[in-house]
Amino acid sequence: MRYTDAPARRQELLDRLAAAGYVASADVAAALGVSEMTIRRDLRRLADDGLARRVPGGASLPDARGPEPFETRSGSARPAKRALAEVAAALLTESSTVALDAGTTVAEIVDLVPEGVGVVTHSLPVITACAAAGGREVVALGGFYEPTTRSFTGPATWNAVRELTVDVAVLSCSALDDRGVYSANPVDAEIKRALIEVADRVVVLADRHKVGARAAVRFAAPEAVHVVVTDADQELTAYAEVVRVDA
Repeated sequence: MRYTDAPARRQELLDRLAAAGYVASADVAAALGVSEMTIRRDLRRLADDGLARRVPGGASLPDARGPEPFETRSGSARPAKRALAEVAAALLTESSTVALDAGTTVAEIVDLVPEGVGVVTHSLPVITACAAAGGREVVALGGFYEPTTRSFTGPATWNAVRELTVDVAVLSCSALDDRGVYSANPVDAEIKRALIEVADRVVVLADRHKVGARAAVRFAAPEAVHVVVTDADQELTAYAEVVRVDA
């Protein structure tokens, strides 16, 4: 069905936003049989009306909130994050390539990645740390720069990820429970989904403040995660493996 009628098309966009929390302009244009320019124009109209919020590559619900600034989060619970990173690094010894996402807990793992293991990342702090250390193969993913996460994101980043393959993806999260793993916003969730698609093994780092918390967008079901590394005491029965850390 072609959505040539603008009111019907915008209502369809609102329905998709309500269901998923986010729409990608390119994907929804293909699904509705119209140009991406038309969808961007519709999303601008919805944003002007207060019904959507424009984000790189599409739109989210108007009340979708991004994470706290990277610097604020990176200084929080540093010893616990380091303990999680040390345990996660021990899971990488048989890998040749690891993907590291833009979370502050994941950033702690950079200097612990075993020698000879290549790194794929969209995180500017991870790219910078790898470049400073030298001697490591790094695939740096570009795209739209997001200051709050100090990372690159958007369609260019997602498409670049999907051309790759990695042994392990190490991901952070905003919340985790037996229903799945969550991110604070749909743009961040999209890059995490892309990394999961290309990884043979997925490791999620979740400190005690994340387990049982709430966040806006689920980016992975429990069955998509191979290992959860956490210092939380809560029971997690839906995951294949949970590694407990004393932090």
